[in-house]
Amino acid sequence: MKYIGLDLGSRTLGIAISDELGILARSYDTLRFKDDDYNYAINATIEICKKENVSTVVLGYPKHMNGDAGIRASISENFKKEIEALSNIKVILEDERLTTVIVDRAMISGNVKRKDRRQKKDEMAAVVILQNYLDKISF
Repeated sequence: MKYIGLDLGSRTLGIAISDELGILARSYDTLRFKDDDYNYAINATIEICKKENVSTVVLGYPKHMNGDAGIRASISENFKKEIEALSNIKVILEDERLTTVIVDRAMISGNVKRKDRRQKKDEMAAVVILQNYLDKISF
């Protein structure tokens, strides 16, 4: 069973995909769209799921550090509802606190240039989100 992981921003959607066994996550793409054009991102997500034969999406759920859900979390909840309403795709919300920090630190320690970090950070955050989920379900 293949999964995709998503890191949703206001202008980008970082995308990761699992292997066929649902064990390992790898980067897939970064989708760029107009400010808050979530309909475009939703339709693109559904198309990728069809193309890659994916039935489950793991969507980053951006909570505040104290666990409260804010505006960004509400946007993710709506994104989830729309995908599920328009398709047979199951969407799971996965806590994404500190994923961007983890990715930034890893890329800095790997001597990745600032420009390259900026271009890949959402995609790599999606990898962390998806891998965290896959690690939880494999035990």
